[in-house]
Amino acid sequence: MTESPEIPIADAASAADTQAENAPIAVITGASRGIGEATAQHFMAKGWRIITCSREDIAERQEKYPLWMAHIPTDLSHRSSTEHFVERAKEVLQGQALQALVNNAAISPKTAFKERLGCLNGDLNHWASVFELNFFAPLLLCRGLAAPLARAKGAVVNITSIAGHAIHPFAGSAYSTSKAGLSALTRELAVEFGQLGVRVNAVSPGEIETAMLTPEYEALVPRIPLQKLGEPQDVAATIYWLCAPESRYISGTEIFVTGGQHVY
Repeated sequence: MTESPEIPIADAASAADTQAENAPIAVITGASRGIGEATAQHFMAKGWRIITCSREDIAERQEKYPLWMAHIPTDLSHRSSTEHFVERAKEVLQGQALQALVNNAAISPKTAFKERLGCLNGDLNHWASVFELNFFAPLLLCRGLAAPLARAKGAVVNITSIAGHAIHPFAGSAYSTSKAGLSALTRELAVEFGQLGVRVNAVSPGEIETAMLTPEYEALVPRIPLQKLGEPQDVAATIYWLCAPESRYISGTEIFVTGGQHVY
């Protein structure tokens, strides 16, 4: 039997570099922790390159991963910071196509006494900052990155919430209504971006074990049919599937990752 010739190490490294250069690219917001961090790791594990942002500078983590193209510290609750991120992301892309945009970053404010922020309390400026991050930032990112997404016939995934579909005992009104708005925006984007060949969907998590959850959320477990909290990886895997070729004819859809909690 004839043995296959060995590939020189230098050539193998070059082939790996070429493969990385041709790998699909995803922009992921809020990637420093929780669902965003799990999503970034999941995409890289699947061979994707990523461009990320969060309020924190996590350059020391980024350096460990060759597929992590850039992490751009950004406060998406400020319009100018969001616009700066869009421009920096396009600079990193250097005219390349963008296969996926994951709008994950969000805020769910609480009072100092863990009181639910409702419609009768809470500064309206605070409401505005919630909507700026949870609703307007995804819209601005979709607008700003529409051209590279169209070049790839790519996909957008907006992270909504179970709280956007029913009254939640702990999520405040500003958060819940901003997420309900994001669900509606997903449908509108699916229609408009469909003309560009870009799919737009949403993932609606339930009670996921992240820093956003406080001990009182344990009381909600009996109302979850699977009788347990979810993990960030459960959401990350669903996000990835909606960006992968297997879901190429799915658009305008919202997938609940709630353990069945949303059926109540």
